Amino acid sequence: MSERTPSAEAGDQGPEPALAFDPIAVARDHWVAHGWALPDVMTAVTSIARVHQLVLRRCDEALAPHDLTFARYEVLALLTFSRRGALPLGKVGERLQVSPASVTNAIDRLEGSGYVERRPHPTDGRAVLAAITRSGRRTVAAATEALEAVRYGVEGLDDDAARRVFATLRAVRASAGDFPTDA
Repeated sequence: MSERTPSAEAGDQGPEPALAFDPIAVARDHWVAHGWALPDVMTAVTSIARVHQLVLRRCDEALAPHDLTFARYEVLALLTFSRRGALPLGKVGERLQVSPASVTNAIDRLEGSGYVERRPHPTDGRAVLAAITRSGRRTVAAATEALEAVRYGVEGLDDDAARRVFATLRAVRASAGDFPTDA
């Protein structure tokens, strides 16, 4: 679930007009001209951040007709994959690696749309479950088709390139301790 970038919910007014040049390539030229270190690393990081914005915007556009953002779609997908179609709110946050406030916000919105309902945990009186509804299951299926139609916002990548991007970024995530490296 992405809580770190603006989306349509945050007042995004759609795509910015395209520039006549690549600002990241120009930044690299300036980096080199000033003798700053690691220009290729800087352009990689800046490119990742920019692509993140572009991909989320494209996904949110595809999901808008389903009253979803990518963040809320991720919650529905996670609940769909769970054995019982329900998980404790804390587990949702843990698995999607987001804050409790982000989970609460997403569940509130999904509940308001009729895609999720809150239920008491059957064995832990302190916990609340988020459970996907029939409407939520229909919506996540249709939303998945919408995302597939735009290749999850990475239309410019074929399957081989997508696998290479995953492998490359997985190495970055592993070195940052995002998951156990023996996983």
